[in-house]
Parts: sequence; structure tokens; C-alpha cells
Amino acid sequence: MSEVPLRELAQVIRSKNAGPFELTFDVIFDRKAAYEEVKASGALTAEKLAALYNIPVDDILVAMFFDPAMAFKMTVKRRWQQGSSGERDTFGAAQHAPLMDIMIPSRSNLRTSDPAS
Repeated sequence: MSEVPLRELAQVIRSKNAGPFELTFDVIFDRKAAYEEVKASGALTAEKLAALYNIPVDDILVAMFFDPAMAFKMTVKRRWQQGSSGERDTFGAAQHAPLMDIMIPSRSNLRTSDPAS
């Protein structure tokens, strides 16, 4: 079994502001096989994501797969209130980068560059 970075399986990986106290992250797939493989991998658990972002698990408000949209959603508490002193990304648009490099155990060749999948 090989490992593939999440960025090579997902069509969209993004973060954004979800109000003054929260950030939300979306991982959206355009292929059901890739979505199902990531979902089954166990790589996107609240515990693993908390460790990735160096935050307490309790700061993750939502970490869930949403089958109808073939997407994963995570919402976390902001470290600083939006726009406050010390806050560095008022739009929350630069927080998704660590998600891109999460390694997903892969049993098949499902990279986004593979048009057959």
C-alpha cells in the first residue's frame, strides 16, 4: 500500500472565516472512489487534525464527512478573535495548507491527475 498526499486526491482544499470565533475547512472531491478511500483511511479524525494544527481536540467543533457532497468539513475555534490584536488571517483563507500534505494510505492510483479514476 502506498501513501498519497490529500492534495492529490481532493479537488478542493480550502479554509475560510466562519464568523469572529471560528474557522471552517472544506475538502471536496470530484470522484467517489477518492472520497471513499479518504473516508475509509481514518486519516481525518478529530484527534489527528488537532495534532496537525496543535490545538486541543475540544477546539474542533465539527469534523465530519458529508456523503451527498463527497466532502469533509471541519470547523475549529479561532485562536484569536477575528480582527483582534495578534490575529494574522482575518479571512481564514490561509489555514488549509497543513491539510494538503496529510498522507492518505491508498490501495489504488486515485491521484487527481489520473483521468480514469
